[in-house]
Amino acid sequence: MLTRNLQQEIGRRLGQQPAVVLLGPRQVGKTTLARQVAATRPGAVFLDMEDEADRARLAQPAAFFGLHRDRLVVIDEVQALPELFVALRPEIDADRRPGRFLLLGSASGKLLRQSSESLAGRVAYLELTPFLAEEVGGGPQAVSRLWLRGGFPQSYLATDDATSLAWRADLVRTLAARDLPQLGVGVPAETLRRFWRMCAHLQGQPFNASQLGSALGGVAHTTVGRYLDLTVDALMLRRLEPWHANVGKRLVKSPKVYVRDSGLLHALLGIVTLDDLAGHPVAGFSWEGFVIEQLIARLPPLASHGFYRTSAGAELDLVVEYGSTRIGYEVKLSNAPRPLRGFWNACEDLGVSRAYVIAPVREAYPLAESVEVIPPQRIPYLL
Repeated sequence: MLTRNLQQEIGRRLGQQPAVVLLGPRQVGKTTLARQVAATRPGAVFLDMEDEADRARLAQPAAFFGLHRDRLVVIDEVQALPELFVALRPEIDADRRPGRFLLLGSASGKLLRQSSESLAGRVAYLELTPFLAEEVGGGPQAVSRLWLRGGFPQSYLATDDATSLAWRADLVRTLAARDLPQLGVGVPAETLRRFWRMCAHLQGQPFNASQLGSALGGVAHTTVGRYLDLTVDALMLRRLEPWHANVGKRLVKSPKVYVRDSGLLHALLGIVTLDDLAGHPVAGFSWEGFVIEQLIARLPPLASHGFYRTSAGAELDLVVEYGSTRIGYEVKLSNAPRPLRGFWNACEDLGVSRAYVIAPVREAYPLAESVEVIPPQRIPYLL
């Protein structure tokens, strides 16, 4: 069994806060991780809000919580019973000992708003991503497999690529037909799948709602924007906003959109093997999205990030700022990457303190002063 980086952090946050909310997409491993955490807490209670028997146990939440104040209570799929947050507030106020509740949710904007309104100052938020490179060993073969199959546990650990792809295809269908509607998404499943597939073909490119609306048969751009909001809330797509800098130049203002898990991206495009991927037009954008997810997952809590692009062609795939530090990242699918002039212009425009070119190279090497080429395995050590 692979160890998740977040396991120790959950324990640390439970030692500080009365409640921890663990967010993540469906099938990412939240329940498995929560059970591992609960196993370290004697007498922990585990409830699943999609199970009728467990929902019945919470028919009178105040009484139930009062009976279990000396135990960790884990509540899975908490978005299925959103009114629970209202009941949790007075219970936590009555006994603010740390480590009382671990709440698991397939993230949605509605869930976050409800919890933040009801439990402000009483809860810590953590996001469980699909597997990261260091969680699967970090070697070149493991990274290639992770890039192809994505980081959902059942996909990555499948016996072969075909079995992995079949699992991911089933997940796409289930998310569109059952799981997203349960989060309040009132969009026909086939429309949602078409939108998702179109976003896959436009991986890493500026989002044009009007263009997508026309391709969907004349759907209004505002409706397309709502589709994007819904899939971003469900942690299926990433909307990467442009970096706003006062540099006196015309900046690209449209966000870029990525399918967050590279394995789901490849399933949407019918890519089965690494050979198929290597010859596909989306390969470079796929690698870019894969690396960006690895980077963002490691950012400090207060770091801000976005991409930088000017109309003159200056560009960085990711800019990260925290405190007084500003770092630029460029992603290249090449074992001998040579950044274009736009990379150097962007570094100069933004005055980055250092920059990295992340590529499938065997080992890191300097490219210029404060600029280094690194393999993705080095990402955990950058910040």
